[in-house]
Amino acid sequence: MPYNDTPLSSRGPFLMPAEWERHEATWIGWPHNNDDWPGKFAAIPWVYAEIVRKIAPGERLRILINDQKHESRAGRILKKAGIDSARVDFLQIPTDRGWTRDFGPIFARNDGEKTIVDFKFNAWARYSNWRKDNDVPDQAALSTGHKIFKAEHNHKHIVMEGGAIDVNGRGTLITTEECLLDPEIQTRNPGLGRKDYETVFKEWLGITNTIWLGKGISGDDTHGHVDDLCRFVNTDTIVVVDERNSNDANYYSLQENRERLQDARLEEGQKPAIAELPMPDPLYFEGHRLPASYANFYISNSAVLVPTFNDANDRTALGILSELISDRPVIGIHAVDLVWGFGTLHCLTQQEPYTCKADTGTI
Repeated sequence: MPYNDTPLSSRGPFLMPAEWERHEATWIGWPHNNDDWPGKFAAIPWVYAEIVRKIAPGERLRILINDQKHESRAGRILKKAGIDSARVDFLQIPTDRGWTRDFGPIFARNDGEKTIVDFKFNAWARYSNWRKDNDVPDQAALSTGHKIFKAEHNHKHIVMEGGAIDVNGRGTLITTEECLLDPEIQTRNPGLGRKDYETVFKEWLGITNTIWLGKGISGDDTHGHVDDLCRFVNTDTIVVVDERNSNDANYYSLQENRERLQDARLEEGQKPAIAELPMPDPLYFEGHRLPASYANFYISNSAVLVPTFNDANDRTALGILSELISDRPVIGIHAVDLVWGFGTLHCLTQQEPYTCKADTGTI
């Protein structure tokens, strides 16, 4: 499907809705790559089924599958999990891996329409298998009939993943310097600086205000994605993970991020409200520190899904988020197996907004 090539000067403004605004659907890629969860893959489809089961009452699931055989396997598992097949659309769009937050279609509003903004995907500048994933937004536009725009700056297709940003739907975005600006590991868009990114955010996502944090959490193989670190829960409230153990690898970087947030401002100049989420105890598998974080929650229409880790802080994190997000239940999803893939619930999902009009969260 060809990109919409309307000149920038002739387009209306783009705006990316917040995650808590009403969804038409959640996009998720059904797992198939054993290398993402070596030694644990057998358990992963059942975790996916539980995710689908909790989301399906409130919205459709658009599930990416590689072929008919892949769809049949997914369908059998969903049926055994008691999921209504009428709530699921299988889309034959092949993927390399399952991290749909990062390569899936990013939806924005433009000129009264819901459109797809296509950022290039290069597997976090880390892995060689990314070309099928990079093609997903274009295939999604073909499947849904939505317009698609290539996110460009200075005639270059901008590389960026959905997990690198979080928005409040009113013009403020949070990201990290480690992910987008670190001169040693920033191999997504060589030469792009802070002002360049802020221009990209403004032109393609409607962002007038960017909050820059420092580093992401230890164990994250994406170079500092913000969705393991810090999230909006409403237009003016931010939750940030906090580590109290001064001997932990995350301690100093998380302290710095919290200090930055205390000085941050929202799009109209007001200070955001800041709430802290605990971190679980460090989680390791085969000697690898895993990016276990309660900040990797997903806000669907029917529930807020929060990763849990058989940890004493599971209940605390669920309680904090229940107080902050009171219009839908907050539900824990066991993620000890899932996080072996270096991501959990938010990393796997991508929301499609329900309408092109602003929505404050009514379901």
